[in-house]
Order: sequence, then C-alpha cells, then structure tokens
Amino acid sequence: MPGKSHETIVNAQFGPRARAYLDSSVHAGGEDLEQLGLILDGRPPGVALDLGCGGGHASFLIAPKAQKTIAYDLSEPMLEIVRAEAVRRGLDNLEAVRGAVESLPWPDQSFDLVATRYSAHHWRDVDAALREARRVLKPGGLMVVMDVVAPEHPLLDTWLQSQELLRDPSHVRNYSVEEWQAKLEASGFRPSIASSFRLRLEFSSWVRRIDTPEAHVQAIRSLQALAGAQVNEHFALEADGSFTLDAMLMTAAG
Repeated sequence: MPGKSHETIVNAQFGPRARAYLDSSVHAGGEDLEQLGLILDGRPPGVALDLGCGGGHASFLIAPKAQKTIAYDLSEPMLEIVRAEAVRRGLDNLEAVRGAVESLPWPDQSFDLVATRYSAHHWRDVDAALREARRVLKPGGLMVVMDVVAPEHPLLDTWLQSQELLRDPSHVRNYSVEEWQAKLEASGFRPSIASSFRLRLEFSSWVRRIDTPEAHVQAIRSLQALAGAQVNEHFALEADGSFTLDAMLMTAAG
C-alpha cells in the first residue's frame, strides 16, 4: 500500500498546530532575527519572499522594512494565522501564499530578498528549492538562510537527526554549515561565512508544540539516558530532557 506523500505529512504535522508556532518564544525571538534586522537595515527596501514562513516571525520582521513581503508555506492553517496576525500588526504589505518550495509560482528575478528560517530541515528537496530561490532572486539580491545545523562529527549528527525524527516525522535533515555552503554554491549563490548561535530548547514545550506521541517522547528520553559523554557535553543535556543545539544565519549573494 503506498504511503503518504511528504507534503501530506508536513501538512498533517503543522496545520493543527499553527497557533503554537505563532506563540512559540523560540520562534518569536532570537539572535538570528536580531541579525536579520541589522541586515535589512543596511539594504534598500524591495520585494521579499519568506520561504516556509511557518508562524510568520521572519515575515513580520521583514515587512515593515520592505515594499512588499510574501509569506510562503505549504500549510494553509499556518498562512491563515499569518494573515490574521499581519492584520493585527497593521502590515498591509504582507501577502500569504500557499505552495511548495520546490516549485515557486513567480517569474524569474521577482525578489530582492529571499529568506528562510527554521523550515529547510522539513523540505523534501532542498537542492530544488534553492535552485528555485536563485531563479526568482533579482541580480544583486540576497538569500538569507536561518536554521538549526548538524554537527560535523557523525556521532553527534546521528544523535541530532534521531531526536528530531522521533519528535516529528516530517523532519528530513538538519544540514551542516559545510553542506549548506556546498548546496548554495551548486545552486548559483555565493555564500558567506555563517554566523553561529546556540539555541536552548526546553524539552516539554519542544515536544508539546508539535504534539509528539508519548511513545516517541519516551523513546527520546531513553536515548538521552543512554547518551555518552560527548553527546551530553555537546548538546548540554539537562535532567528534564532540555538541550542546546547549534544554529546559524548564512547570507548568499545571487
């Protein structure tokens, strides 16, 4: 029997939990958003695209600094939340559009800025999405990628991907900084050196936000209990299951 498509799984995971991502303190703030704000302050206003906008926090930051901002996501319930919040904030230049990142419905060279935040690790085909992002970016435009990144060491990488997949079956992969640089270059971008951040995740809210099944919560906790010294140290594992990840912001010129 054929299984569900990845897009169906993503919709099933995030649609019913859209409000939780709008309200999430992890998504509403952070050093990456602060740095994005500084990047925007140094650029002339233009037309911006937020790929995989989720609860819309990057879009809400970009919109006041842009002529027009499009929040793009696979989940219509997420977009409904973004539309309502944009109205509440008076952001009348923010439009929410549904679709897959691997196939963008705009002509070549439509945007001055393309950004994505905490979304790409759910994308079915990152390479196709980046090629599309490069296609719709204007000459002289900028791509900004913000996401959790995988450690280079195989042990730490495997541990991270295992935790992520147990929590959320729509997870595909957290890529390393080096993988991101290679993928961006292969898509025609000129990536910069990434800014790095440490992101602490409080365990109970992390699993509650996506409604992780209890059996999977216990499996994650079991893996944590068996983790060796290197894993404990890198992820700063805490007694209640909370832990700390590596994240980055990388810019790439078109």
